[in-house]
Amino acid sequence: MTQEETKATVLRILGEIAPEADLSRLKPDVSFRDQLDIDSMDFLNFVIALDEELDVGIPESEYPKLSTLEGCIGLLTQAVMPSTQVAQSPASLPHDDNFE
Repeated sequence: MTQEETKATVLRILGEIAPEADLSRLKPDVSFRDQLDIDSMDFLNFVIALDEELDVGIPESEYPKLSTLEGCIGLLTQAVMPSTQVAQSPASLPHDDNFE
């Protein structure tokens, strides 16, 4: 999933949680709670919706990273990135000294 796709998903879900919000004015590095009229239950519903939509397990310890648009994009883009896109250099692959 690209950063733009992640951003679109996050904004769509935020729009469902806070339908009265003007998401076009959302600042990427400022907390959603500081910009939108959402409480802790709204935020929890947002996290649950992200988890269900993207099918990623979001540990509770990562929730603070989801408090801004910038944080969501960074965390979620990495979480849904297929493992085939993660490049491995030959040095990072297991090495068997007995193999010739």
